[in-house]
Amino acid sequence: MKKNTNKNFLTPLFKVFSEINFEFSFKNLGYLPRWLILLFDLSIVIFSCAVTYVLFQGLRLNYIPNKDHIVYVGVFYLLLNAFFFWLYRTYSGIIRHSSHIDALKLFFSQFSTFVVIILLNTILLVFNEQKIFLTTGVFINAVLTFCLLFFYRIIVKQIFDRIFFNPNSKRRINAIIYGSDANAIAVANALTSERPARFRLLGFIDKNNENLTKRILDLPIIPIKRTLPVLMRLMKVEALILADNSLTKDEKFAIVEECIEYNFKVFTLPVVSDWEDQKEISKKIKSFEIHDLLERKPIVLDNRSISLKVNNKTILVSGAAGSIGSEIVRQILNFNPTRIIILDQAETPLHSLSLEIQSMDKSIDVHNVIADIRNHESLDRIFNHYKPDLVYHAAAYKHVPMMEENPSQAIFTNVLGTKNLADLSQKYHVERFVMISTDKAVNPSSVMGASKRIAEMYVQSKHFKHKKLGTERHTKFITTRFGNVLGSNGSVVPLFTKQIQEGGPITITHPDIIRYFMTIPEACQLVLEACSMGSGGEIYIFDMGKPVKIIDLAKKMIRLAGFKPDVDIKIKIVGLRPGEKLYEELLNDSAKNLATHHEKIMIAEEICDEYDVVSEQIDKLIEIAKSNDGTKIVKKMKKLVPAFKSLNSIYETLNVDPLQQNTLN
Repeated sequence: MKKNTNKNFLTPLFKVFSEINFEFSFKNLGYLPRWLILLFDLSIVIFSCAVTYVLFQGLRLNYIPNKDHIVYVGVFYLLLNAFFFWLYRTYSGIIRHSSHIDALKLFFSQFSTFVVIILLNTILLVFNEQKIFLTTGVFINAVLTFCLLFFYRIIVKQIFDRIFFNPNSKRRINAIIYGSDANAIAVANALTSERPARFRLLGFIDKNNENLTKRILDLPIIPIKRTLPVLMRLMKVEALILADNSLTKDEKFAIVEECIEYNFKVFTLPVVSDWEDQKEISKKIKSFEIHDLLERKPIVLDNRSISLKVNNKTILVSGAAGSIGSEIVRQILNFNPTRIIILDQAETPLHSLSLEIQSMDKSIDVHNVIADIRNHESLDRIFNHYKPDLVYHAAAYKHVPMMEENPSQAIFTNVLGTKNLADLSQKYHVERFVMISTDKAVNPSSVMGASKRIAEMYVQSKHFKHKKLGTERHTKFITTRFGNVLGSNGSVVPLFTKQIQEGGPITITHPDIIRYFMTIPEACQLVLEACSMGSGGEIYIFDMGKPVKIIDLAKKMIRLAGFKPDVDIKIKIVGLRPGEKLYEELLNDSAKNLATHHEKIMIAEEICDEYDVVSEQIDKLIEIAKSNDGTKIVKKMKKLVPAFKSLNSIYETLNVDPLQQNTLN
């Protein structure tokens, strides 16, 4: 019976060791094995018990009253600690990532040991009139054990941080945090625990100059008595981390502009919502990018209206593998359509989009269709098979210089492709057809812009024809027109980024050239909103914000990358490209614009010829395009679009005074 009792008493210790992997490798020194941590902990228990015993002996007190059972009592105390180590899993944490949770586990293990000993002392005192431990000694022993266990973890953590697992410590960026609120403290905690560390924090900045005599995380709160760049230079700071939620957009931009002007790096992050997950906070901290500088007010969407148009519908997106098309697909997925047909002729990008959609784990039927919108027969089979309810037409050739050299391809894709999709949308009773156009269609100076304007004319005139005839279930044809989108394929920002990474130079066509910009998600959100509000025949134009001078954009990007314009990275003026103009417009001179219920969306009232006239001339243009004669193609385009004036192009001599221009033939 006694033998069984001993076996049961040792069970917790057996469980502890049975859960532990005894393999150890110096190659994996960053993660101490559990058995080694347990041995350290038990060694500390033995050491603190011995210290307590010697201390009380020096005071001529018996820590263990019954010296005859000193060995048994010592083993019992060791096993009791081992049991509570197992119960609270004090040995399972990674020491170099120790936190307050580990400290609490250690506290509760020692507190539990203390309580059990006190209970046993009380029981034995009642029945045997003798304690196993002196009560005061148990308390001192518990406190000493906790302190040693806690401090040894801190020491190990510091050793690993400073010696073994911070190889980049000499390359850490000296930084200060702008802000002193809870958000800033959470950021500082996250960066302090980040491994390998990117930053060496030197303090916090309080814009209100309050609490200057206090410290946060043992770092000073720094007053702003000078300009921010001067303060950063005096402190030998290389970067500023924006973490103050109370900053307005204008204040934030002013700080960033001031810092990058003097080549200081700026880092930012979204509002911290998960205070416990420091790794996630650390991941969110990123360099301030040009997208952030062009940030505008968040778009407020009428989600209910969009959902009514998209929910439980079959959607077809042409050009789905492109930057605009793929973002439209991502956003449509949030409105739970029944099925999405993603159509493109580019195999690899379409495959990448398909994999991305699969990873979203959406219960939506997605079909990948490789097809050329110039092929009417192929598109007819697709429409007949899937019967789409909505069509978002984003497929287009959009590079201005390329289309100047290949005008026939601009006609086949941008005009014929749009015509095919529009005709089939009407044939198969598509509810809404949304065409993605461009500001380059306004007073076009290039083949690409003119081809998109011709496509707009066809779509718009087709709608008015069927509306006039009162065609049953006629498709509502809607056009959306906006400027450059940041980060889209072939846009200026990715080009400048690549040129900066290669050491320059950055190439700019003209020092005075300006463009409108918006982000891809912003543009696509407005497309969805326009689709939901449109009754057909409208050309919607978007509020693009303030125009941006491209040379200023380039200089800001160079500074944000940590370089000096025209010193580290040269800026080279290469001249306007064929078909390019200094500035883009969103409206023709003769057009009016009407407001809508959405502050960022307006309607352009464009003059449009009758469908029969437009359709006939487009058919002739397509026939001419088959000859691949650029001069004839552009001449015909200029008759279709009188506002089309070639710039910096081999077709510039074909410009004709509109007053002397013949009527369409």
